[in-house]
Amino acid sequence: MLRRARELGPPVLVPLAWTFVVAAHLGAVAVRTLFIAHVVMSTLLAVFAVTGRSDMRRGTLLVWWRLIVVGLFVTLCGTAGFLLESVADPLQAIALFGWMLLPAVGFVDTGRRVPKGTWIYLGGAAACALGAVAYAVGVAATSDSIAVVGLVAVGLGQTAGILDAAIRY
Repeated sequence: MLRRARELGPPVLVPLAWTFVVAAHLGAVAVRTLFIAHVVMSTLLAVFAVTGRSDMRRGTLLVWWRLIVVGLFVTLCGTAGFLLESVADPLQAIALFGWMLLPAVGFVDTGRRVPKGTWIYLGGAAACALGAVAYAVGVAATSDSIAVVGLVAVGLGQTAGILDAAIRY
């Protein structure tokens, strides 16, 4: 059952997480709820890293396992940002931009390894990168619409990649 949860969890959790991020950006989520979400995500990532290690020792799965481990530390930065007010913004930016860009690395690796559907993974990587830029521009320009477009691009790109991977494998 745990293996099945590891296989089917990400295609559900990825779009859910990005929907949550959009809601948070728009102020529809309380700070305490964000903190709890970071704690839960950190726990899930740790469990996934430990329980998935034996199945993820080679090839693109090893790349993804390493990204999950790095992502755990990135998420812990975000969690710490809720506890350390003086460095909250940089720590939370590490978490947000980390999760925008880390999957792009995995998508590029996956895209160069799969015989068919390369465009899904390379498109997902591009959506991550372009979405991160759009989000940064939107925040700098204080334009919620541009920032949200960036978040949606990241979410769609990552969802497409993870859904294809779950279906394909």
